[in-house]
Amino acid sequence: MEKYSNSREILAKLISFPSVSRDSNLPLVEWVESYLAGYGIASCRIMSPCGTKAHLYAQTGREVDGGVILSGHTDVVPVEGQAWTTDPWTLTERDGKLYGRGACDMKGFDALALMAMARASTRPLKRPLQLALSFDEEVGCAAVVDLIETMLGALPKAREVIVGEPTMMRVVTGHKGGLAYNIHVRGFEVHSSLLPYGVSAIMQAAKLIDWANQRNAENAARPPTELAAPFDPAFTTLHVGRIEGGTAHNITAKDCRFLMEFRFVPGESPEDWARALEAKAAELTAEMQKIHPDTGIDLNPGFALPALAPETDGPAETLARRLTGDNGRHVVSYGTEGSQFQTRGYSTVVCGPGDIAQAHQPDEFLSLDQLAAGEAFMDRLLDSMCV
Repeated sequence: MEKYSNSREILAKLISFPSVSRDSNLPLVEWVESYLAGYGIASCRIMSPCGTKAHLYAQTGREVDGGVILSGHTDVVPVEGQAWTTDPWTLTERDGKLYGRGACDMKGFDALALMAMARASTRPLKRPLQLALSFDEEVGCAAVVDLIETMLGALPKAREVIVGEPTMMRVVTGHKGGLAYNIHVRGFEVHSSLLPYGVSAIMQAAKLIDWANQRNAENAARPPTELAAPFDPAFTTLHVGRIEGGTAHNITAKDCRFLMEFRFVPGESPEDWARALEAKAAELTAEMQKIHPDTGIDLNPGFALPALAPETDGPAETLARRLTGDNGRHVVSYGTEGSQFQTRGYSTVVCGPGDIAQAHQPDEFLSLDQLAAGEAFMDRLLDSMCV
């Protein structure tokens, strides 16, 4: 097995695998298995139901509770339609930056975690270092649940989880949750000159979207709670990014489809928001069916991600602050797999190299300075686990 002496070499190899969420990540997983085996570290796969993807977990060190999990995802977003000036699947250095799809989000951290596992295999750790690499983070953070629950049953329970999404190595202790519904509004077609006798799916959809606008205005006007105050914006938001439907300009639309997402602050219940949406959809459906019984609004749940809430005296926060020296209060409005770990009883923070502004962008990059900061973080982590 070829050895890789530093995180940059590992990152170059990871970038070379086009592990877009819609495609298989198995070539990458196979390489990681071989890399870890080269250091005497056994790893385990958890296959996806379709058999084309896999999670991977591994452990090195003593078989005792109280270890540390380094958590990353292997999938990346597509590059089609983006104006790249470098090959997205070849790590390219230019002006102190390393370019490639996933360099920032989040194969940079994955490379650091693999480097740390290799170095840990030769160190006298007092507690184990565990690795968790997931698939399908970019499409909802749901698949990781199987990985977490399997690790809970198969390995000693860790005390801290560090999720390495890009934070510029700042310690992020909270993020918003996410909830999404794929919505299909079913109308009844008539000529538009006979509008009162038809049901326009588009115009009914507009009522539901306006309901979302009203909720946003109410949320913005309400004084934020203590948990919500650090966020920007400091309230739950409802959003529709795309909409499609209709047949012709002079026919009441038979169908309209769109996705509505909720980004809710810690302390608010996704179940409450789901019930509010369901109640409004039921109200509109009743109005529509007074005109024609075959009309209505179908709500099909999409992703559902818990919020990550700051912990009181959390071990993960304490550890990450000691390793980084960062004592600021940081939260983010995007979601991560960290909340799935926290929901299942792990103390969790988000801390990784790179700027989230680079995520999903053409010419995505990770600066050499950030990669070096990540290496120093991992070295300090290993030192702390040996005492």
